[in-house]
Amino acid sequence: MVDLKKEILRIGEEALRELQQLDKSEALQELKVKVLGKKGTLTALLRQMGSLSPEERPIMGQVVNEMRSRLEKAWDERSGELEAVALEKRLAAERIDISLPGSHVTRGHYHPLTQVVEEIEDIFLGMGFQIAEGPEIESDYYNFEALNLPKDHPAREMQDSFYITEEILLRTQTSPVQIRTMEKLRPHLPVKVIAPGTVYRNDDDATHSPMFHQVEGLMVDRGIRMSDLKGILLNFSRQMFGESREIRLRPSFFPFTEPSAEVDVSCMLCGGAGCRLCKGTGWIEILGSGMVHPKVLEMGGYNPKDVTGFAFGMGVERIAMLKFGIEDMRLLFDNDLRFLQQF
Repeated sequence: MVDLKKEILRIGEEALRELQQLDKSEALQELKVKVLGKKGTLTALLRQMGSLSPEERPIMGQVVNEMRSRLEKAWDERSGELEAVALEKRLAAERIDISLPGSHVTRGHYHPLTQVVEEIEDIFLGMGFQIAEGPEIESDYYNFEALNLPKDHPAREMQDSFYITEEILLRTQTSPVQIRTMEKLRPHLPVKVIAPGTVYRNDDDATHSPMFHQVEGLMVDRGIRMSDLKGILLNFSRQMFGESREIRLRPSFFPFTEPSAEVDVSCMLCGGAGCRLCKGTGWIEILGSGMVHPKVLEMGGYNPKDVTGFAFGMGVERIAMLKFGIEDMRLLFDNDLRFLQQF
């Protein structure tokens, strides 16, 4: 028993001395496993207690417990010391000089297209319109057929569409929202909404993009006339481009409106006198419009004998280009900060 006790005390004292020399928490843990772990030196000695007599075991057990307590207490104290030193070093390394000037943080802002969309929305909300939305992945029925564009209609060739299946495509216009809105609200009157959104066509040049944005407008009620459409669009044009603006409606053709009209606004650069921007005409085309075709009203669930309506659609990029004097649409999609910071 005497030899076993001496060995326990020797191992314990050596561990205590080595403990004070360690300066890393990892080494501290390794020493603890080396002495008190399942295969540690002190643990190995404890297995020899089975060879002691019943009278010697309690005495030796007391020696072992006292040494274990000393070691564990020493480990806790040394671990606390090392943690305090590490914390002090970290705080010193992370110290902030509060006398230094602050770093400049660049403020972000809305993209010019977002600015224009929000301005359009604000103008029409002020005229009593509500905002409607629809899916960008659309069925052929809502994108074409319900808008008086059957499968054999030649006007389909004007839009090079992105088809997913024979009956599903990326919408080429926000006009499908007209039908979805009328189906949802029928027979409620009036229907008075705008539908801003993203649309897709296979175009890519200075004035076209394969992905662009439109705002569709629709009003359906009893007694709606072409003059109501002109008044709404004149109000919009003056709020968007200036109070001195005038508009004109030129006869045109759209399958979903009859009669149809292209809408021009007097040139905001020359005031109608003629310049490079308006190509000497004094007018700039901004959108298409017309009275909702009776078949479209029927598709939406309304009786064209009882109600009439008007619709219009504008390209947000075109409005933005005219408003900000941008000549190449691709600048709006390049994400060049030198360009975007101007807005």
